[in-house]
Amino acid sequence: MNIENLLKRMADLDASDLHLKVGRKPFFRVKTVLQESAEDDILTPQEIENYAFSIMNEKQKILFLEQMEMDLATESPETGRFRVNIFRQRGYVGIVMRRIKSTIPSFDQLGLPPVLAKISDFPTGLILVAGPTGCGKSTTLAAMIEYINQNRQALHIITIEDPIEFVYTDKNCIINQREVGLDTLSFHDALKRVLREDPDIILIGELRDTETFEAAIRACETGHLVFSTLHTVDTITTINRILDFFPQQQHDMVRKTLAYNLRATCCQKLLPRKDGTGMVPVCEVMVVTPIISRLIMENKMGKIPSAISSDKETGMQTFNQHLVKLINEGKITRETGFEASPAPNALEMNLRGIYLDEDTRIIGD
Repeated sequence: MNIENLLKRMADLDASDLHLKVGRKPFFRVKTVLQESAEDDILTPQEIENYAFSIMNEKQKILFLEQMEMDLATESPETGRFRVNIFRQRGYVGIVMRRIKSTIPSFDQLGLPPVLAKISDFPTGLILVAGPTGCGKSTTLAAMIEYINQNRQALHIITIEDPIEFVYTDKNCIINQREVGLDTLSFHDALKRVLREDPDIILIGELRDTETFEAAIRACETGHLVFSTLHTVDTITTINRILDFFPQQQHDMVRKTLAYNLRATCCQKLLPRKDGTGMVPVCEVMVVTPIISRLIMENKMGKIPSAISSDKETGMQTFNQHLVKLINEGKITRETGFEASPAPNALEMNLRGIYLDEDTRIIGD
């Protein structure tokens, strides 16, 4: 197995991922579809294991042997940077590699809504990017950090990542990137000390548990801007996932904390472009206005989508509003839009210019 040739072919194919499994040929994921390589031999256990151990340092090797899982990043001048997950399946080593593009794209290049620039200008609070695995959360976060790096002055940004994906170059800001397992023992250890490192902005790779969320909120309440991600599908499930970190009797307190500290959420999916040239993001964006803050505090989550869709000032949008825009601009097909919509019947009306609020009164066009 010539891994360098495989990684070069990823770039030639514009593949997002490479899958290496014992007993199969390599697979590339191209525009969401897995494609088996016709040019390579079937992979042997020794080939995959040798490559896995060649990219791990001694500490990572020990942890992998103990835990049978390892996340890391690797790079070379010839092939670029990759996020790597090494795991065991049926007793053998398996590898999945994700290609990380060397330049950080802008909001416009990614097709993200312009309101993300305004959100990135918030001085304090919590900003969450959510979505399923592989939907571009890390890329969206990187675009937001790079926007700040280019457009805001004299700020210190600390990222805590597992692993580091995009590598930043200091422009207007100082950016220190810390990788779990390489620069710190864990998210928890890094977060215990991060406020002593004089940050203005903190990026936490993922809100994984109660302790991580509480550390993020402490940073918000002491005047910092915090970015993070969650594996959730929309705005309401994002809020509910945070509530699930805590026992039921604490939910009122957590809702109050979110109402005061949450500034915005961006939930996204990736959809195939109509012209077949790649993927385009569809986003549900919530900015926490006084109305939405009150809805969160009063546990009226079901009214949040209507509050988002009826807001004409902040740049918020529901999934359906963004789908209408993408369909009308010819970027995705109607079929793709209806498959991705959380409310296809409402999307059908939206495409005809009809919008309903929670009381089913027509309030749009």
